Amino acid sequence: MAKMTLDQLRALRAQKQEELETRNVEGKDIQLIVGMGTCGIAAGAKQTFDAIVAALEKHKLANKVVVRQTGCMGLCYVEPTVEVIMPDMPPVIYGKMTSDVAEELVVKHLIEHSLLDNHIFDKPAIDIAKH
Repeated sequence: MAKMTLDQLRALRAQKQEELETRNVEGKDIQLIVGMGTCGIAAGAKQTFDAIVAALEKHKLANKVVVRQTGCMGLCYVEPTVEVIMPDMPPVIYGKMTSDVAEELVVKHLIEHSLLDNHIFDKPAIDIAKH
């Protein structure tokens, strides 16, 4: 391995600190929970997870949103699944959330505050959901 200059070391430290900050949960009230059980992983949940993180970075939301992993959510037939929890919106579990849909999830749900109706597989009863 080649020796690094002091400036290169400082740049590397700054990059790593920024990466750690995106994992910090303090002050973040929006959560995206990706089902990463074996069924989800087999259906492409890892690629979905990565695409969500990339979309959050693209829209400068990475420091405002916690992206977590969980095991199987019990909706194996619609994997990959993503649960979205955010203020002033009903908690929703989306299914068939491929990496191609990650951008739409970030834009429509997180930025525009609207639901992705064609991907909803679990949400509260209509009388408690505000549209």
